[in-house]
Amino acid sequence: MPNQPAPNLLSWASEIDEGAIMQAARTARLPFVSGHVALMPDAHVGIGATVGSVIPTENAIIPAAVGVDIGCGMVATETTLTAADLPETLDALMPMVERRIPAGVGKGHDDPAVDQALSDLGLPHTSLDSKQTKKVSDQFGTLGSGNHFVEVCLDERDRVWTVLHSGSRGIGNQLATMHITDAKKLMKKQEISLEDPALAYLVQSTPEFTAYIEDMLWAQHYAMASRARMDRALIDALFQVVGKGQRVRTINCHHNFTQQESHYGKSLWITRKGAIKADTGDEGVIPGSMGTQSYIVRGRGNPESYNSCSHGAGRRMSRTKAKKELSAASLTKAMSGRTWNMNRAAALVDEHPEAYKPIDQVMADQRDLVEVQHTLHQIFNYKG
Repeated sequence: MPNQPAPNLLSWASEIDEGAIMQAARTARLPFVSGHVALMPDAHVGIGATVGSVIPTENAIIPAAVGVDIGCGMVATETTLTAADLPETLDALMPMVERRIPAGVGKGHDDPAVDQALSDLGLPHTSLDSKQTKKVSDQFGTLGSGNHFVEVCLDERDRVWTVLHSGSRGIGNQLATMHITDAKKLMKKQEISLEDPALAYLVQSTPEFTAYIEDMLWAQHYAMASRARMDRALIDALFQVVGKGQRVRTINCHHNFTQQESHYGKSLWITRKGAIKADTGDEGVIPGSMGTQSYIVRGRGNPESYNSCSHGAGRRMSRTKAKKELSAASLTKAMSGRTWNMNRAAALVDEHPEAYKPIDQVMADQRDLVEVQHTLHQIFNYKG
């Protein structure tokens, strides 16, 4: 159940630092925020708006609250395979995934089939210049970096799942940064003072607002389609290694986005920055950190959270702090028994499970937001 750490804030987080509460409170004080800001159990300090926050706004949107990875989210696929069908090791899968799903900052590919796939989807965006259009093509179906990942998991029935985390890549970042900059310029031009300049906003029915919505919706579509393409590549590679298999179902959901919804009798823009939509019956994917479990959930439709829930475990250490205080050796120990990028352990220390909140506690904190359908345990992890 939620508590109220500050006026117009409801928090489901049993573990949250004071900085995140103060940051969320600044957002809640904006005049166009209609109702309380909801903090999910994975909430932590972000850029401008708090990661793991749900922000209801009336006739305005904060581009930085949606964030620079517009449409970032999860895709998970249940298969007909069970643990008994798998080979003794999934080592053969790693080079196939690395080749078919490029990962890393700025990484792309030269797959000629991508342009046709984009065309079939009505992409790329007609307002992009030639350099941006090339980026859209090069990075479609690529993973990215940071906490983006590919996993193969087993659920409590020993059923095999694939799980993948990615967003709109470089083009989403470019579009978001452009609109965040434009919003800040408007605030300065209109002599509007904000507690945090990153909370610069765009007002509905203005050209700037309309342009942002168009680009944001396009980037969300791009991100979801890109995840779907990687999911197909992953499943095809897995089935090739195993020698058989079929899909049962796929769940593809955003956790950095905004959309118009009706809450408390009003038409509002609900911005979920690091949160997923969890209306009654909505299926979602909530990943833990490396070395821990993930969850397939069904929403309970809790109106106090604006029908939302957490998007993951949530950081308890910054990347810089994690690299200083945690070690490659302890990460290797935490990942024992799994196929993973062990040769890159030193570079992945900032993704150490101890850098994140305990996912078990996060799930316990949001029992009134979601019900768990399946608990997934990693057996294969490929990090961006």
